[in-house]
Amino acid sequence: MTTTATDIDYYDGTSRLSGVLMRDDTGSAAKPAVIVFHEAWGINAYILRRTRMIAELGYIAFAADIFGERKIMSGPAEAMPITAAYRAQPERLRARALAALEAVRAQPGVDPKHIGAMGYCFGGTAALELARAAADVAAVVSFHGTLASAAPVAQPGTIKGSVLACIGADDPVIPATQVAGFQDEMTRARADFHILVLGGAVHSFTNPGADALQMPGVAYNEKADRRSWAAMRQLFEETFA
Repeated sequence: MTTTATDIDYYDGTSRLSGVLMRDDTGSAAKPAVIVFHEAWGINAYILRRTRMIAELGYIAFAADIFGERKIMSGPAEAMPITAAYRAQPERLRARALAALEAVRAQPGVDPKHIGAMGYCFGGTAALELARAAADVAAVVSFHGTLASAAPVAQPGTIKGSVLACIGADDPVIPATQVAGFQDEMTRARADFHILVLGGAVHSFTNPGADALQMPGVAYNEKADRRSWAAMRQLFEETFA
């Protein structure tokens, strides 16, 4: 199987965003698509690898660009104020996520009834905000993304697709109070949701490069990475059927 990668420019208003579409063009039938939202660092090698892994599952995969112009952050000092601003104004993050959804929906060969989204850390937050925006998606998956929102939903029916939140039991960024608040929000919204809590895992448990940051409470966990990926695959297989 050969996976091809294509640069795709799209827009949020007048802001140019630049994503990467990966696909295996075997067969002529329409395929499900999955949007991959990046961490606080932008579309780097790690996100491109994850996007390729999704394409290798047989889906059309799209690495979405939240920052615009495919900006890569130099490190936490640059990235954290920007991501904090998006979290404080979730309508901005939802607009960027919805722009990615429309870009994917416009691609040839995409089955519009079977589109999902996933993301890591900041990207996990983006995936959840896409669901909160009442997007017509089959499923969203957040890997160690912030669960709280400055604009939580309560109206039943707002969240259209299934929601999976994968978190580390020892993640200092996502304490038990935040998990409980998210559960309450999803319950009030009558969402189809699942929270996967992984024992022994801290923040960024899916990224082998997390250890290099040498930040307290941030580390890779191979077992948690493998188990959360399997849970994601199961959800996509179920909702794309």
